[in-house]
Amino acid sequence: MAAVLKPPEQVTQKVILNNIRWETYERLLAEHQEVNSTHFTYDRGTLEIMILSLRHERLKEKLTMLVGILAEELNIDIEGAGSTTFRREDLARGLEPDACYYIAKAQYIRQRDEIDLKLDPPPELVIEIDISSPSLNKFPILAGLGVLEVWRFDGTEIGIFRLSGDDYVEVAASALLKGVTSEIVNRLLEAGKTLKHADWLRLIRESVRP
Repeated sequence: MAAVLKPPEQVTQKVILNNIRWETYERLLAEHQEVNSTHFTYDRGTLEIMILSLRHERLKEKLTMLVGILAEELNIDIEGAGSTTFRREDLARGLEPDACYYIAKAQYIRQRDEIDLKLDPPPELVIEIDISSPSLNKFPILAGLGVLEVWRFDGTEIGIFRLSGDDYVEVAASALLKGVTSEIVNRLLEAGKTLKHADWLRLIRESVRP
């Protein structure tokens, strides 16, 4: 019987293992496909197993809500794909983002029930929350998959990174959600710590309205 990893109540936990075969990674994914609290990241033999905490999930909830409302206010069509597992055996890389979105390909993905990167495009926007260590660098994996933009929370603030060649460069504003800057996102996240939920949602809408 497969062992199921159970999440702790408060602290995000990670372990990094080396010299792990692709077949082992695939088996772990299959054994934990119904366990949303565990994420696996694989990069050419290195495997990171992450068990999510309350803080991690609270941040993800706020960021996904924020992206959805900003896109609505900006009249930008998006389609979320959550923490779908994206992997390519030919690259020996795979991961489950904290959240991800299709924008230019939103209508296409909306009609798909499964995503196969041999046939389908990768998400254009990925959100990564990195608040614990040790931590596997996700940027080479995301770049290899062709993700255009990453919003990364490093434990203190959000940075917006744009794919440039084989790597990411930090930029001030999103190219996918026009007019949204890292300054706006960080200000809204900070406000969300103290405002009532309805007041916070109202502030998000007002932040991009003329």
